[in-house]
Amino acid sequence: MKPLDGQVAVVAGATRGAGRGIARALGEAGAIVYCTGRSVPGQPSPYKRPETIDETAALIEAAGGKAIPVRVDHTVEGEVEALFARIEREQGRLDIVVDSVAGEDPLMADWNAPWAVDLTVAEALLRQALLSRLITAKHACRVMIAHRRGLLVEVTENDGLSGSGNIVTQMAKVSHRALPLMLAPQLKEHGVAAVAITPGFLRSEQMLEHFGVTEATWRDAGAKDPNFLESESPMFVGRAIVALATDPRLMERSGHLFSSWELGREFGFTDVDGRRPDWGMKEIDFSVLPAALSTLILDGMELQARWLHVLAERSDRYVTRWSPSIRGRSG
Repeated sequence: MKPLDGQVAVVAGATRGAGRGIARALGEAGAIVYCTGRSVPGQPSPYKRPETIDETAALIEAAGGKAIPVRVDHTVEGEVEALFARIEREQGRLDIVVDSVAGEDPLMADWNAPWAVDLTVAEALLRQALLSRLITAKHACRVMIAHRRGLLVEVTENDGLSGSGNIVTQMAKVSHRALPLMLAPQLKEHGVAAVAITPGFLRSEQMLEHFGVTEATWRDAGAKDPNFLESESPMFVGRAIVALATDPRLMERSGHLFSSWELGREFGFTDVDGRRPDWGMKEIDFSVLPAALSTLILDGMELQARWLHVLAERSDRYVTRWSPSIRGRSG
């Protein structure tokens, strides 16, 4: 028996990168995986990338798993609704939905300051990177609530509040981390969990091309960026999701933000090469970045730490004041 035998999963954005690795890991664990995205043979990605959801499904099948590619534009609510209706009709259940849409959208490549950012693409970026997530979560939750079980996973970047890119990109990425926090209290009574998760330094197809290496020769890129030696394959974050999905304490984790490396420490799974990369313990070499950017990152982290401490103290005060009357009434 594999840990996810008999379960049904959807990976939105399964075409490449983290989405492809997650789909493969879920298939490796025994789940039937619906691989969704816009890129299919004859209809290439708007990113001009060659990968397709059909290739992802073929990789799962070649490894002995079960996969079903379905072309879906997750910004179109009718297509998303039809996807989940099809799964309900074909499988009669839905256990795991992972959303990795727009993880490497070129619209996020702009790093300009807020006063120089190109806002003419902001609406398109937020539609692709944020609205698509809301549409998918809405219809996934409806099905899982009906069955009183399920796990919704939002794939994000970074295990803190801030992220990379310009202000529009950061708004989208912060929302990826916050969405499970907003959903968890409402899903709790229905037995459905929602979490966010981030990989570490990911060896996506695009990143391998950037360094001019392959998955077989990826260590050679350490000469250009020493940080890359602590990178992980896209399968590693997928195995992290398998660990969460099979955890008896899953509902206690609902609403939280996790990282692949922290879960690797806790559950003991490894990457495809037998390593256990740990980005959280890596002494990052900032010399590969411009000094001004390194300073900006540090300033932002210091402010974030102070801001979160204040917010935590404030929240604790509210809980202490309100809990007796609210819990007493509900009891």
